[in-house]
Amino acid sequence: MSYFDNIRTFVRVYELGSMSAAGRDLRISSAVTSSRISQLEEHLGVRLFQRTTRSLTPTEHGKSFYRGATEILEAVDSAEAQIVNVTENLKGALYVAAPLGVGRRLIAPQVPGFLAEYPEVSVRLRLTDRKVDLTTEGLDLAFFLGQPEDSNLRIRKIADVPRVLCASPDYIARRGMPADGDALLADKHECINLRFPGAAEFQWRLETPDGPRRFAVAGRYESDDGDVLTDWALGGHGIVLKPVFEVAEHLKSGALVPVAEKTPPEAIQMACLFTHRRRQDPKTRIFMEYMIDRIGAVFQPDG
Repeated sequence: MSYFDNIRTFVRVYELGSMSAAGRDLRISSAVTSSRISQLEEHLGVRLFQRTTRSLTPTEHGKSFYRGATEILEAVDSAEAQIVNVTENLKGALYVAAPLGVGRRLIAPQVPGFLAEYPEVSVRLRLTDRKVDLTTEGLDLAFFLGQPEDSNLRIRKIADVPRVLCASPDYIARRGMPADGDALLADKHECINLRFPGAAEFQWRLETPDGPRRFAVAGRYESDDGDVLTDWALGGHGIVLKPVFEVAEHLKSGALVPVAEKTPPEAIQMACLFTHRRRQDPKTRIFMEYMIDRIGAVFQPDG
């Protein structure tokens, strides 16, 4: 199995771009990680990475071997899945990403129940509102809101999530209640926006009597953390567009109130993103189904 350990270590180093990062993910030391790569290079008789004190770059041999290595690991995982009772013998680490709001409110609360059922599995949950890359970041699956751009990945839809435009009563008292999207623009309302490197320009897609329409809103407040946007709205600093589940408690208490109700925002798709290879991993598949069943129930009419 040592040769397969070396291959798995190589794949993690390649995907994460760092010996230390791969070591942390595999729960081995940097020295062991480096030793495994050296053993693999000695066995193959080629250099797989060009190393400097500041960077680690795959060689052409490394790029070629990565393609073959992933196929080898996929074949081994697939073969093991066919002979193992996967419902009783799941083991290993799952690398999962989710937006902050989704992860904190929907994914994280379900993880203990899943791990209680599968004690030999560990979950490494990474929460971020930025776009993630499953391959380069070594992720098994990623939950997301919206529509992914990469058509090479597989998508499993979970639900259509209702959204709301809302603001604090203090903000409305100062600036007035906008009736619709046109009023947002005409009255130059402060619109709080989610922003991260590579994000498109701000446009809120709202339902109008003539059908969906994009509104190019503007504002001085922006962040890459969705919960920061909610805090700003609660502080009376502007209007925010949020999934209802993220602000439900504030709407119920009256700390936030719906605005521009004549042109409500479109619902947004919540889905799970994965590669074909990751989908074949039994623990990935079962974790995904576990979460989809429970999250999907939240958005049922009686959820």
